[in-house]
Amino acid sequence: MKSNVLVVHGGGPTPVMNASLYGVITEAKRHPEIESVYGAIGGMEGIVKEQLLDLLTFEEEKLKLLLHTPGTAIGSSRYPVTEEDYQKIPEILEKYKIRYILPNGGNGTMDTCGKIYQACVKQGYEDIKVVGIPKTIDNDIAITDHTPGYGSAARYLAASVKEVAADVASLPIHVCIIEALGRNAGWITAASALAREKEGDAPHLIYTPERPFNQEEFLEDVKKLYDKLGGVVVVVSEGLKKEDGTPIVEPIFKTDRAVYYGDVSAYLANLVVKRLGVKARSEKPGLCGRASIAWQSLIDRREAQEAGEEALRLALEGHTGVMVGIQREKTADGSYKTRWMEIPIEEVMLLEKTLPDSYINDRGNDVTEEFVSWCRPLIGEGFDKYLNFKDYWQGGNGK
Repeated sequence: MKSNVLVVHGGGPTPVMNASLYGVITEAKRHPEIESVYGAIGGMEGIVKEQLLDLLTFEEEKLKLLLHTPGTAIGSSRYPVTEEDYQKIPEILEKYKIRYILPNGGNGTMDTCGKIYQACVKQGYEDIKVVGIPKTIDNDIAITDHTPGYGSAARYLAASVKEVAADVASLPIHVCIIEALGRNAGWITAASALAREKEGDAPHLIYTPERPFNQEEFLEDVKKLYDKLGGVVVVVSEGLKKEDGTPIVEPIFKTDRAVYYGDVSAYLANLVVKRLGVKARSEKPGLCGRASIAWQSLIDRREAQEAGEEALRLALEGHTGVMVGIQREKTADGSYKTRWMEIPIEEVMLLEKTLPDSYINDRGNDVTEEFVSWCRPLIGEGFDKYLNFKDYWQGGNGK
C-alpha cells in the first residue's frame, strides 16, 4: 500500500538544512511504496493548518537547487505547539496517509518530535513512525558528535575572523571584538581558532560561555596584547556570563525558551575604550553566519544530506521515537571517519550540550589543541594563505 512522508522544519535555519530535505526526497525516490513527500509550509504551524506541499511533483533540476539554497525552502517557525495541537496532529497525519514524519531541527524541535511520537502512541497510531533529523549551527544537541549546520557556521566564522585579522594587522591601532552566536554553548565561538595558520595569529583571545567571564582579567589580557601588537582580535560568545551565572549584558527580552541577548561585543568594546583608553570596535556577524552559502562546508552539506536519507531509511525499517546521530570513529591514521547511529528521542529532548572543559584553556581565554583537532575536519577545505611582508621585516635592513 502506498504511503507518504512528511518533513517539517523547526527553529533557526542553517546553510545545509535544505540539504537534509533533499536527502529525504532522494531516498524516497528509491522506494516505490512512497507516493508523496510533503513539506510542512511554515514549520509546525504548517502541519496544524494543513499547509502541506508534495515535493515529489517538482523536477530534479529544481530540487537540486536545495543543496545550495540558504535558509529553509519550506519555511520554519518557533510556533508554540499546544496540547490540543498534539492531539490533532496524528489525525492530520492519518488524513494525508502520512506514515513517516521527520522533524528537522535543534533540541527544541527534538522535544516536539518526542511529543509527536508520544501522541501517536497514546492515540493508537503506532503505525506512524517518527524520526528526528538533527540541525543546529549551535552544535548543542546532546549525544551526537556534532550536528549538520555547525560545520558551515564554524567555517564562516573562522574565515571571517581570518579576514578581519588581516585588516587589523594592516593598521594595528585598535582592538576588534567579534561576537558569535551560540547561546549557552561556545562551539561556534571556539571555531574561530581555526583562522590561525601559526602560533600568535588571530584570534588572540577567545571567550566562551562555559567559563565565568572575569572582566578584570579580560582587560588585563587585552592590554598586554595591545601593548605588544597594537592590533588585537578578540572573539566572544553572545552568551557570556558572570560568576553568578547572569549574562554580562542584560538580555533585551526573554521568551519561554529563547533569550535575546544584549550587544556583548559593543559592551566590551566600550569597556576597552573607557578603561584602557584604546580605540576599539565591535563586529556582530549574526545571521550572516547561518545563511552563508559562500562559506558552506562541503563535508557539512554531505552529512546533512545523508542525515535526511538515513532518517527515512530508519523510519521505513520500522524505527520510531529516535533521532539520527553522528558517531565519530577512531582510525589508525587519525583520519576523519563517522557512522550513523540512532538515539532514543527522550535523550535529546531540550537537553543542551556545551563545550567540555578539556576544550578550554586554564585561563579561560582560548581553546585547546584538542578542540582544534576535533573541529578541523568539520569545516572542510582549508583557507587560502595570506601574505604579510611585515613578517619578513627584521628592523631596517630590508631583508
